[in-house]
Amino acid sequence: MASTLTRFQIALLEGQAASASRAAHRSPSHKALGAGNARTSTMPGIYMIMAMLAHVVAQEPEEPVTYTCTDGYEYDPVRQVCKDIDECAIVPDACKGGMKCYNHFGGYLCLPQNAQIFVSRGDEMVQPTEPSPPNPPVPPNVNSQNVQPGSSPERRLLVPYRPVHCSPGFALDEQNYCRDIDECNTGRHTCSADQTCYNTRGSFLCQCPPGYQKNGDQCVDRDECLMSHYCMHRCVNVPGSYYCECNSGYQLASNNHSCVDVNECQVSQPCDHQCYNLMGSFICHCRQGYELAPDSVSCLDIDECAFSRYMCQYACVNSPGEYSCTCPEGYELQGTRTCQDINECETGHKCSEDEMCWNYYGGFRCYPKNPCQEPYVRTSENRCVCSSMSACRGLPQSIVYKYMNIHSDRTVPADIFQIQATNIYSNTHNTFRIRAGNEGGEFFLRRSSNVSAMLVLTKSLEGPLEIIIDLEMITHHTVTNYRTSSLLRLTIIVGPFPF
Repeated sequence: MASTLTRFQIALLEGQAASASRAAHRSPSHKALGAGNARTSTMPGIYMIMAMLAHVVAQEPEEPVTYTCTDGYEYDPVRQVCKDIDECAIVPDACKGGMKCYNHFGGYLCLPQNAQIFVSRGDEMVQPTEPSPPNPPVPPNVNSQNVQPGSSPERRLLVPYRPVHCSPGFALDEQNYCRDIDECNTGRHTCSADQTCYNTRGSFLCQCPPGYQKNGDQCVDRDECLMSHYCMHRCVNVPGSYYCECNSGYQLASNNHSCVDVNECQVSQPCDHQCYNLMGSFICHCRQGYELAPDSVSCLDIDECAFSRYMCQYACVNSPGEYSCTCPEGYELQGTRTCQDINECETGHKCSEDEMCWNYYGGFRCYPKNPCQEPYVRTSENRCVCSSMSACRGLPQSIVYKYMNIHSDRTVPADIFQIQATNIYSNTHNTFRIRAGNEGGEFFLRRSSNVSAMLVLTKSLEGPLEIIIDLEMITHHTVTNYRTSSLLRLTIIVGPFPF
């Protein structure tokens, strides 16, 4: 028990002992008394000190009452109550990142700027006001009516007792302390079934599920597409969430927000022939001889022969992706389009020994090597001369045989053959005429000079056709008044084609 003595009590005992000692030393009979008297005179003082010590030890030490407030509260010595600490006012930068600080009983909350807090008071939801902290706890076994300020039954209670009234959201426990009510666990909250209840000191919060936001007491869908959805192309809102879509030719990346190009040429090979990938699309290309169909992926054969009749000189044959030219009998293909006449007289013919082979456009013919008939005799190749003057009276003195080829449908007028005098005599005058073979009027003979004339084709001829025309040159001797004539028998073979 001595260990519980206060400093005041110990000091008091020490002072009493010192006074007693000093009183004993100041006694007038100190010097006169002997040793025995000295012991007798000091006994009362010793007994007094011992008695005082026994009285102090037997008395319980006084224990002053101290009050400890719960976290978030501090003791107000003037009002003698625990009051709430406003952390939002005294803690620098209590909330970070643009959050707003909300003070509440025994603490504070960091919430978004647009957040609203409702405190449940029975069936009424009201905005929180300045908290009313709980009254200080009342020590047990103390009758407040019998304790006055300054009095101290067992020196425990320093302040008058007041009835304890807890703020809304708190309730008295068995120790007469105001304890927070967990509305979420006790079912005293007003959160709807789709909301999550979070208990706070003195109240509770109703939180909407992700993708929803508060509208009054209800949770409504949050349209993320109207906010910062980060979709590269299109945003599609769905209840409680959203998803991103990409334009045609793109697909969602692994982050479900960005769009990356789809290489259709590798994925599906959509083109008939060649595929070229583009950003967000592709393009098909067809091989030579084909063209892209209206569906932009298929390839259709190009009928080159239908483009123009001039694709080939004779005939055009279309085949898948290409075309080819052919030539008629008697011709061979030169290059890819042109037909070249085959000279059968050089490559092989069926003319006899007495015949000469004459090649024309698209074929050949055999003519007698000696075309001379009575009264004419052959003097050289293709030249016949009258054997006697009397036998050839009224006939040309000589006949020369010539052959020529022309194309069918030749453009007219056209100079096709020139007749030329081989012998030139002085004092002579030559005239030229078509003696036979021009019954259809296809030709005209134009005199060029005194010794020559030009055969002109005036009408287009369509082959195959053979025309024999006699061109006569009449020579008039101006001095002797002698007339003679020579004939050029021209065989014109018109080919069956215009080439």
